[in-house]
Amino acid sequence: MVKLSPLAIRGAWLYESSVIYDSRGYLTEWFKKDLDATEKIPNLEIRQANLSNSKKGVVRGIHFSIAKSGQSKWITCMTGKIWDVIVDVRPDSPTFKKWTAIELCEASGKSVYMEEGLGHAFLALEENTTIAYLLTSPYSQHEEFVINPCDPQINITWPINELIFSAKDQSAPFLEEMEHILNSRFVAS
Repeated sequence: MVKLSPLAIRGAWLYESSVIYDSRGYLTEWFKKDLDATEKIPNLEIRQANLSNSKKGVVRGIHFSIAKSGQSKWITCMTGKIWDVIVDVRPDSPTFKKWTAIELCEASGKSVYMEEGLGHAFLALEENTTIAYLLTSPYSQHEEFVINPCDPQINITWPINELIFSAKDQSAPFLEEMEHILNSRFVAS
């Protein structure tokens, strides 16, 4: 059984599938291409797949892409547990600067879909946490940006206090400093 539910930000969805357990372990369907035709998710033409492994307390993001072809993401947790955060960085959206979060963990049968124009961050809640994500456009150094995950305008309430950031994420600009880039890509002329 598969269930798709909208999250608090337009263009973000929670995908839930059954998890089948037996004496060998478990099986779950974490992505299904045909789903887009029946559930109103845009056609996902996967161009890149990534794995990310993190220690407990690691925060990655808030990352977003301004690729002309757009960049949607499909995210799942392969091992451990994450607190997955979606941030609306579309200046003309009614939920601009708002965020929502969902806990994803190994064998939960849950994945998150994010359409283009949404920022992504996550916090590893356990040691040796691995996520997999599918992208609709490949990584492009010149089209990838980061917003500081502690931006007071966005005000994400991280669920633990001992956070570990990369130098790039920790020194990233706040959303206000990125608005000219966001306006040039996501605001209709």
